[in-house]
Amino acid sequence: RYVLGGVGYTAPSDKLNIACVGVGGKGYSDTHGVSSENIVALCDVDELKAAKTFNDFPIAKRYTDFRVMLEKEKGIDAVTVTTPDHNHAVVAMAAMDLGKHVYVQKPLTHTVHEARMLAKKAKEMNVVTQMGNQGHSGEGGRLINEWIWDGAIGDVYEVHVWTNRPIWPQGIGRPGTLPSVPETLDWNQWLGPAKWRPYHPAYVPFAWRGWLDYGTGALGDMGAHLIDHPYWALKMEYPDTVQASSSPINDETFPNASMVTYEFPARESMVPVKMVWYDGGLMPPRPKELEPGRKMGDGGGGVFFYGTKGKMMCSTYGENPRIFPETKMKEYKRPPKSIPRSPGIREEWIEAIKGGSPTTSHFDYASKLTETMLLGCIALRVKDSQIILEWDGKKGQFTNYDEANAFLHKEYRDGWTL
Repeated sequence: RYVLGGVGYTAPSDKLNIACVGVGGKGYSDTHGVSSENIVALCDVDELKAAKTFNDFPIAKRYTDFRVMLEKEKGIDAVTVTTPDHNHAVVAMAAMDLGKHVYVQKPLTHTVHEARMLAKKAKEMNVVTQMGNQGHSGEGGRLINEWIWDGAIGDVYEVHVWTNRPIWPQGIGRPGTLPSVPETLDWNQWLGPAKWRPYHPAYVPFAWRGWLDYGTGALGDMGAHLIDHPYWALKMEYPDTVQASSSPINDETFPNASMVTYEFPARESMVPVKMVWYDGGLMPPRPKELEPGRKMGDGGGGVFFYGTKGKMMCSTYGENPRIFPETKMKEYKRPPKSIPRSPGIREEWIEAIKGGSPTTSHFDYASKLTETMLLGCIALRVKDSQIILEWDGKKGQFTNYDEANAFLHKEYRDGWTL
């Protein structure tokens, strides 16, 4: 399909035909992030939020139903998916069923079952996939890996991860009022596979992240940026156990603040590791090695790595990794850079489709990272059972509390399938 042009020239046949599903909000930057290619179709259920993107790509065909778009636009090569979490899987699966390459915003899916099914389908169809956790393409993440694999802080046995999220309402009940659906919003299509409920601006366009039916809370939102780095560097896969504590939780929204503790077994030459997640203003204890007055992470969160020979910290997205205290950082002889650097999370995906290096947040990796976050979300929902959940990653089920297995997937509304 691709014909080489002259130096500095990109022939039309060298460009991919990309369709973008969800083009308002974060979808605006995801659409522009792949605009080196031919943007042939745009799909969004909210005309008002999508208006700027629609105007920026006037030639692209416009749709509100991604299924209609995929049926009509036969020339699509690849699809980006930047919808609320509860719609990720059905859109991505529909695209992959047709052999389309797929880029999906983080977290990959809304349920563990969906994550596993997307990874399986991507492998079956041999399509190029990528999850949109942009820190995975950054320099910081690669330095963290190289330093840890070099033994900079010895064997890492404990990790602490925190975020400033949620920055949207949580710990609340369902709204009691019934406002009219805006004329510019297709509410039925926005709900997608989720259970029917009346429209309310408490959900759309931004605060859906805190609602159990639509989002994955602070853990699902920022874990893909923060947990990603210890998960990658420490070669984690499936945790053995997970447990949670939190402020009050109800059947509608995630709690205002929570802690989730995971225990991972030994991996390759790496020792078992405990990882603790904090959100809602909670943070790990301050290490005594961290200089007085020095900030823990950045305003958005951070990660501590505790090793047998020292400690390391990074900020959100894996940025600014440092061994601490700073005297230890200055003493450390950095190893050569051994991991290929990335041109960017979306650029990496486009290059891979065209025959370049494989993506690094492909669905095989991203599904397991997402599963880990979602297991924490499940632990929150059953926290009052006063039990440490035991997870069998190979079988994909909890072995000591069957009630928790009910949250591994959800029932889709009539007319929707994976």
